[in-house]
Amino acid sequence: MCIRTTLIVLALSLGAALPGATPFPAIYDTEAAGSGPMSAEEAAKQFQLPPGFEVTLFAGEPDVRQPIAMSFDSRGRLWVAENYTYAERPLGFDRNLRDRILILEDTNGDGRFDQRTVFWDQARLLTSIEVGFGGVWALCPPHLLFIPDRDGDGVPDGEPEILLDGWNDNQARHNFVNGLKWGPDGWLYGRHGILATSEVGKPGASPDERREMNCGIWRYHPTRHEFEVVADGTTNPWGMDWNDRGEPFFINTVIGHFWHLIPGAHYRRMGGQDLTPHVYGLIEQHADHFHWNTQEEAWTNTRTVLTDRTAAAGGGHAHSGMMIYQGDNWPMDYRGRVFTLNFHGRRLNQERLERTGSGYVAIHEPDLIFSADPWFRGIEMLYGPDGGVYISDWSDTGECHDNSGIHRSSGRIYKVTYGRPQRVEPFDLAALGDVALARLQLHANEWFPRQSRRLLQERAAAGRDLSAAAAVLRDLYEQEDITVKLRALWTLHAISAAPDAWLQSLLGHSNEHIQAWAIRLLTDTLPLGNRSEGRTGATLAEPVMAALARLTAGEPSPLVRLTLASSLQRLPIHQRARLIGPLLARAEDADDHNLPLMLWYALEPIAEGDPMSAAQLARSSAIPLTRNYLARRLAQELERHPEPVEELLSFAAASDNEAVQRDVLSGISEGLRGRRKTTPPRNWEQLSGKFEMATDPEIQERVRDLSALFGDGRALEELHQVALNHAAPVSARQTALQALIDHNAPDLREICEGLLYHRDLGGIAARGLSTFDDPAIGEQLARTYSRFAPDQRPAVIAVLVSRPSFARALLNHVGQNEGSIPSNHLTASHVRQIRNFNDPGLNHRLGEVWGEVRDSDAELRQSINRYKTLLTPEKLAAGDLRRGRLIFNQSCAACHRLYGTGGDLGPDLTGSGRADLDYLLDKIIDPRSAVPAEWRLSVVTLSDGRVLNGVVGARTEQTVTVRTLSGHEVLNRNEIKAIEQSSLSLMPEGLLAVYDDEEVRDLIAYLMSMRQVPLPDAPDQ
Repeated sequence: MCIRTTLIVLALSLGAALPGATPFPAIYDTEAAGSGPMSAEEAAKQFQLPPGFEVTLFAGEPDVRQPIAMSFDSRGRLWVAENYTYAERPLGFDRNLRDRILILEDTNGDGRFDQRTVFWDQARLLTSIEVGFGGVWALCPPHLLFIPDRDGDGVPDGEPEILLDGWNDNQARHNFVNGLKWGPDGWLYGRHGILATSEVGKPGASPDERREMNCGIWRYHPTRHEFEVVADGTTNPWGMDWNDRGEPFFINTVIGHFWHLIPGAHYRRMGGQDLTPHVYGLIEQHADHFHWNTQEEAWTNTRTVLTDRTAAAGGGHAHSGMMIYQGDNWPMDYRGRVFTLNFHGRRLNQERLERTGSGYVAIHEPDLIFSADPWFRGIEMLYGPDGGVYISDWSDTGECHDNSGIHRSSGRIYKVTYGRPQRVEPFDLAALGDVALARLQLHANEWFPRQSRRLLQERAAAGRDLSAAAAVLRDLYEQEDITVKLRALWTLHAISAAPDAWLQSLLGHSNEHIQAWAIRLLTDTLPLGNRSEGRTGATLAEPVMAALARLTAGEPSPLVRLTLASSLQRLPIHQRARLIGPLLARAEDADDHNLPLMLWYALEPIAEGDPMSAAQLARSSAIPLTRNYLARRLAQELERHPEPVEELLSFAAASDNEAVQRDVLSGISEGLRGRRKTTPPRNWEQLSGKFEMATDPEIQERVRDLSALFGDGRALEELHQVALNHAAPVSARQTALQALIDHNAPDLREICEGLLYHRDLGGIAARGLSTFDDPAIGEQLARTYSRFAPDQRPAVIAVLVSRPSFARALLNHVGQNEGSIPSNHLTASHVRQIRNFNDPGLNHRLGEVWGEVRDSDAELRQSINRYKTLLTPEKLAAGDLRRGRLIFNQSCAACHRLYGTGGDLGPDLTGSGRADLDYLLDKIIDPRSAVPAEWRLSVVTLSDGRVLNGVVGARTEQTVTVRTLSGHEVLNRNEIKAIEQSSLSLMPEGLLAVYDDEEVRDLIAYLMSMRQVPLPDAPDQ
């Protein structure tokens, strides 16, 4: 090494600045002064462990701080990403701060690093790193960077190269893109959180060339430079690994924690709409349990104590970091088990994976290790070359929101071993020959096969002749051990030594995992989410298609059928239509956790591109969900393509199976939801009588609803009779009345006025009257407000704020007199909707009867500080939880669910940081601080003069769904005059303005409580 290089390495290892470079800034804390964490050494000693295990401190502050991610290189050195710019306020963080990448090495095998190098110290928002292909891959939103170090000397060869951009870095203070990790297929995988939507592409790519992404999993090919979204959904995935069969899994926070990664899947989301239209249904998590008691507080922090039930369940639902242990140090009982860091439970959760149906289910085993340090915030874990497990500890008092400040000066990396691990002498796998690397696929520690596979892939990409290594790998494939077989198969594919003809022959293999991987690798170069009819290079060769067709016809393994359903999304429409029919005929898959929806995701583009083929597939499907969803999707195209709907109606009418009729009719009805009138299918009049003979009440309701939509006066009269029939079930009357409103029945006003004060129908009737632009209606609703049943009044208020003339009547009747509308029945959301009319007279009157909202940053901060001073632990302990629940129901429950009750317009509060007063006050008083795209306010002006405030959800060519305080409104596009999206949060400011200090105390005490309480016997006012 030359003298200059030596000086550079020395300067970097000391954290010093290179000549001409920006000096690394001093690290400082903004966290309020407190007790601080345990010392790193003491924290390592205080772990609670099973017999035989030991925790040692591999590195701690000041040598490492804020370790957000880790990776190994081929020498067994640990690369660590330090993030100092995470979640800082104001949004955008301190521009003088930087993040950096360290290299830590244990040369003497004592379990503690003894060499430290700073590789790069000019990063910002660094969330993840991975090593390979002659450099370091780093996620620094908005960029995926490649930092070259082709000679492997630990010094960058040049400036970082931007491979991808468009990762959103300005919408969220957390939930960033993260999680780089090499997969067995040779792709680089990553993750993305829900609080920001990204437009990802290569630098300079046009909007059409970019891929929109919110929460989910993505991947990038290191040599083909291709990017794709693998799966959509969940909340904030922050941990991922593959089992010994190459099946990927990832961990998540807030909602379900464990997910089987299926390419093309759409998973349940914490909130908002899936970015892909016409998804309709979402896949739930792949675990049979939660790590918290679902009726209690799910998150915790240092200021609270876990309830016994949540502690026993696993410690809470915030997970960060996941590992499927396949090392060779821990006892064999732990091999193949899933371990995840429970962020607030301060422990390692342990899961057992079991094959079930088409996939897997995670079953909770006893949690493995526990930290005694209240500051422990485990965030990543990896097993290394000696089989020991490395755990990075963020070391802080808060969690991702960091409402009380940032603590940057601490951070630790622990090492967990069993017994005395066998010492691994210094090595460099990159120095091994090709054959020696190939033979490492036999190693008991999965760390070595993964590293050797990547090195061989790099050598193949560089044009090296790997024929000798390929011969060894082919011999290894012939072994009986399925793990070795799969390792050899993946490595042959990585070095381009697995020709299609050979992979095609593996489709008939006796092992389901070999079959599944043959399917994946045969379709690996085709784009996921293909909606074409067959672009050049985007189709499968006929021999492969024929082999797959034989497989779909009689394949016994549901895992293989799932892989086929997943891979169909890579095929052009005409090829997938040829293969999907036999899969739809498998009635045994109707109740499978994954297959019905995965088949639907593959079917939907067929319904759009070849609707008659889709109708035929619906007829032959033995899976009710796909039949129903196909009818729904085809109905949305009724005006342009009526023939497929007519085909389905004829099929359903000819069937004696009422379940089939219900699937088709409910699908068509749902597909036409939001329309007031449309041209009927030509065979509707002929067939509707057949359907009316059904004994199923749902079929009868659907027929009446569709007949009304198709302009049948007789059907409207039947709906009228049901709505007014006092002997009919309330649910049937509600459905009938809503149908009359949806179809704008000729006598709608008269019907609604007659049902206005009905105990169960008054709210719906008021909503029907809102369609008439008559100030007298607003005056009547406001003047007679006290006559409405208490649980119908929120719907009446929602109507009264939908028109300026109605709002004027509302405000004229707000007061303290008997019969007036109590001012606290107007929430901050209602107030904001009135303000959006921009009517000076209304705003003046609003200030008189409700109050002013102070919304400057200084005033918001002043308000937060006042409540922090007021709401001491003693004051909160004296809070009336029952009255707090009543206030919650008045102000919050329309949008938020808590303990299983409430609305779904905003996030479920059961799983939120509400045990933290700082967090609560920040979110309630200053909701602008972080506004996810899913919860941004939209103002929707209708052509009839109404104005709706809410969140725009699903869109079709004919309809737009708006989620409002009063429910989901499906609007015909021709009814919409304008949609204006605001940068504001759906949650308004001024929520607490209407309550006195004792009421605020009761509300906050209830929100911070860990149990549901009954409502008080409130007066009917």
